[in-house]
Amino acid sequence: MTKSDFLFPELRAYLDSLVPPRHAELQGMEAEAARTNFPIIGPAAGQFCYFLARLAGVRSVFELGSGFGYSTAWFARAVRENGGGVVHHVVWDADLSARARTHLAVLGLDNVVQFHVGEAVAALRDASGPFDLIFNDIEKKDYPASLPVIAARLRPGGLLIVDNVLWRGRVLDGADRSAHTEGVREVTRLVTTDPAWTATLVPIRDGLLVAQRAADKRAAVD
Repeated sequence: MTKSDFLFPELRAYLDSLVPPRHAELQGMEAEAARTNFPIIGPAAGQFCYFLARLAGVRSVFELGSGFGYSTAWFARAVRENGGGVVHHVVWDADLSARARTHLAVLGLDNVVQFHVGEAVAALRDASGPFDLIFNDIEKKDYPASLPVIAARLRPGGLLIVDNVLWRGRVLDGADRSAHTEGVREVTRLVTTDPAWTATLVPIRDGLLVAQRAADKRAAVD
């Protein structure tokens, strides 16, 4: 059982099996992640993110934490099919950024991706925006502090997707008060109780918090 299979692994396998056939490069990225235990959102969550982006007509995406480009590929495909735009791929590690460039070039999606190497929230703070969709997959302890920056850079009516909000089941353990677990709990509480957001938690893989920013309430950022 992998770390993300803490709940109903048979259901996860079933959901993954329903995802339409994928490009060989994308399947290769999935195999690479499985072989190296590298965390990716996986097929079902990737398809769901793609579906949301297509449904909302998303043309601009900012990823806070992009790995070697797996989630980026799903968003980039949606943006391209929505008529073109940009997906910002952001990672600390230059090697990961280079790997992502290679994968996305093979997929023919690199022309809608801008690559950044650096701290993700700082990169978002410096970005001009606003963005149609922001995907958050940074260090979990930093989730709550990232929210004001996200709100300031997300367009009215834009979508926020936060990954790992079930946090491998740790959010269900009342005795777990670690910084990362508390960060996941707090960002979930903030988004689901703030009238500036309309939100739901989708229990695909490790949990996705999906929220729409209200059109008339936007946070300021210093």
